[in-house]
Amino acid sequence: MADDSNDDLTEYQLIGPSDDGKINDLLATMSARDSRQRLQALIAEWLRMENLVVLTGAGTSVTAGGKTMANLENDVLGTIKTLSGLPPNIGAVIDMRCSPTSTDGTKKIGFEDWLSYLANASFIGSAPASPFSGVQWRGTANPAQEELSSFIVNIGRAIFAECALTLPDSELSNATPSKIPPHLAFLAKLVARDSNLGRAHLFTLNYDTLFEQALELLGIQYFDGFTGRADARFDPSVYGLDIYYPGEVSEGRVRRFDRFLHFYKLHGSIHWQVRDDELRARHPDLSDFIEYRRLDNAGKAAKFEELTNDLPTVGILPTANKFTQTLTMPFAHLLRSFQIRLSAPQTFLLVLGYGFGDDHVTRIIETALMNPSLVMLVVEPNPKSGTIDRVRRYKELGKRAFVLTPTEQAFNPKTYELASFDDFANSIMPDVQWLDDFLRLRRFEKQIQASQRDKRDGTEDGVEVDK
Repeated sequence: MADDSNDDLTEYQLIGPSDDGKINDLLATMSARDSRQRLQALIAEWLRMENLVVLTGAGTSVTAGGKTMANLENDVLGTIKTLSGLPPNIGAVIDMRCSPTSTDGTKKIGFEDWLSYLANASFIGSAPASPFSGVQWRGTANPAQEELSSFIVNIGRAIFAECALTLPDSELSNATPSKIPPHLAFLAKLVARDSNLGRAHLFTLNYDTLFEQALELLGIQYFDGFTGRADARFDPSVYGLDIYYPGEVSEGRVRRFDRFLHFYKLHGSIHWQVRDDELRARHPDLSDFIEYRRLDNAGKAAKFEELTNDLPTVGILPTANKFTQTLTMPFAHLLRSFQIRLSAPQTFLLVLGYGFGDDHVTRIIETALMNPSLVMLVVEPNPKSGTIDRVRRYKELGKRAFVLTPTEQAFNPKTYELASFDDFANSIMPDVQWLDDFLRLRRFEKQIQASQRDKRDGTEDGVEVDK
């Protein structure tokens, strides 16, 4: 008997150019089964393009406890505003920023742009070679340079605490490919490409280390711009390297290691450290911050000094000075790498969890749409998002921009569930065999551990101890 559910209309829209050149829903009027087959066939075809580039934003971390930029700003500034001994001038700066509208009627800028202004103001007034002693602030706030410098340090620490995320607990030995954490499913499917194709290039705007955790758990090798283990240093030359292993000696050749990708953090990371004007990388223990994120602002403020006092200067874009670091290493180099990858022939750009709110990144994408062989797919869980209108307008730049989003009928009962990062990674991306093999290996390891534990406990129970 046929499954009636297959006759239901699809829950998804794939908005993009059709054969007649118009922007249409390519899945319209299809059944759920037929639309999913067509969608997965298109994605599988795009994933086989020579140059695979992925851009991820805050939306990929939400289900693991991450925050959108607006929520991150509220929590960071709310915690700092509650700290004891906060200088009144810094409190006034926070109040100005948290005001619903700009004091002079201009458009309110984004959080990261605002933080960059703070960093620049601090640099202008404190750099030894600067001819300025400070800047004139709008409104009543007029913080001293020492107060401003301390404020920026606390912002970096508060961002660290909010972004110290760990992968959600999951018993992999009992999991199925559709139920494992989405970061694991996504990366496993991303690297399952023909070895003759180019390496995948994963760019993220997130500060957290969820992708790094997933890469290491899956055993996927990656280059992230750093060399060394104990005290890694930023060295962009590693992006020009690859990983191979010896073939048969008689063959006289080597073979390329399959599970590998290049990884770029465009806005920095909580595990980046600035020491002696040099960028280092060292992954810290994040377990102490799990409970911190569950507290309200007052509770966070009470534990703030205890948890963050020993943190080094965090290497993230908001606390990096625009006049120095962003114009040299590493951020300018990483953004340039993004631009270069998108200009390569036969490129598939997959965009997940990004709302096109960063002007620098968005301009690179819009310029790349001039690449005649580039295809872009934006995954957007909100069918009323302005991102959809943006992609429609991209038709003027190129005819290969698509957006995957729920139908409006499906969105209401499953708000932000369909066409989310989790849904795309677990349900929409084509399945791969080695993910099944990975989970089967985890089950086998669990069985061995249980057998050894039972044997050990049974032996110990049967031993008589002389007293």
